[in-house]
Amino acid sequence: MATRTDPLTLEVVELIGAVVARYHEEYDRAAAEHSLTGAQARVLGLLSLEPLPMRKIAVRLKCEPSNVTGIIDRLETRGLVERRPDPADRRVKLAAATETVGARHANCGTLWTSPANRWRACRTRNGRCCGTCCGGCWARRGHR
Repeated sequence: MATRTDPLTLEVVELIGAVVARYHEEYDRAAAEHSLTGAQARVLGLLSLEPLPMRKIAVRLKCEPSNVTGIIDRLETRGLVERRPDPADRRVKLAAATETVGARHANCGTLWTSPANRWRACRTRNGRCCGTCCGGCWARRGHR
């Protein structure tokens, strides 16, 4: 038996898809402004919080450790990341953001979280969505 989905559920699913797509587009655009790929920016975002073993980075990004190794290699070449021994287990290497990344993060402030910050700012203006965080989709549908 075929199940039917009601129009409201379809609209909600469509809106969620639009917000997620917009988030990824803006994230990649913000990364490109700093000559980074989206994946490189996500790694730097994680490493700006704390040094991590590459295996943990892979788990958080939901990708293979070999992919993370390539990303770290490219970031290390640019002087944005360094590898250092883990003080708790010297067999493990940690990837850590360099001071250069800390300075860039302080200067731009929005590279790794710009879409999320925009959404939060939109939601906190008056407690309702003004539509700028999701391309105006809510405003077009009268959900202000």
